[in-house]
Amino acid sequence: MRDSQTLGENMAFRADEAERTGREEAEQYLIGRLRGVDAAEIARSREKLADLVEELGPVVDAYPSWHPLVRQHNAAHPVTFPGQECGYRGLDHTVLFAHGFVTCPYDDGQRVLDSVQALAFEHPAATIRAERLDVKFYQPNANPILVRADWHKPIALDKTIPLSIALPLLLEMEVPCWQESKFAESWDTMRTCFLGMPSGARSSLFVSQETGQAIKKIWESLINTGMFGPIQLRK
Repeated sequence: MRDSQTLGENMAFRADEAERTGREEAEQYLIGRLRGVDAAEIARSREKLADLVEELGPVVDAYPSWHPLVRQHNAAHPVTFPGQECGYRGLDHTVLFAHGFVTCPYDDGQRVLDSVQALAFEHPAATIRAERLDVKFYQPNANPILVRADWHKPIALDKTIPLSIALPLLLEMEVPCWQESKFAESWDTMRTCFLGMPSGARSSLFVSQETGQAIKKIWESLINTGMFGPIQLRK
């Protein structure tokens, strides 16, 4: 999909433009490939996609590493896309939304459902759950599964995650790394990992400019303590 890092580095981040592009790409990927499906069924699929965007937020390319949907991984090796590294099995042909994702395996999808159940993820911030969808996505013989994060505290109306939720999740993931870390990573290195993609210098479809700026300041304060080791500047 989009080269989100280049987007963030080379131009001002425009959330509305990123949302529109993501929606168009998701519709083409999930619905534009349906062949031999009648018009009424396609209309149901398109309506369901609109409902998912309304409920789960905009289409995205990658999650922040602290996001509940990918946080069950080794923090020393950040994961921003759901997969086996964070406990999922059977994912195939996957489209991400800010607070959930749709995956479209050709089997019955039971491996996805079982893996989500096995995660037994219950955290003060969110609960992860999965369900089958009764519409056609990607291909007529695929079986779409929805995996979603149900937040326990309110998020913003625009579906961004407030600092009061994002920061504890980030610190919970990153601070314990001081015990084994030899180098500290700069903000420029960690930016897309902490903001998700697409993103700009201090904001994304997950966090507002104010929240992103606060996360940046706190991260720079942490690495400047030396707790992770000397700051490693990458070219």
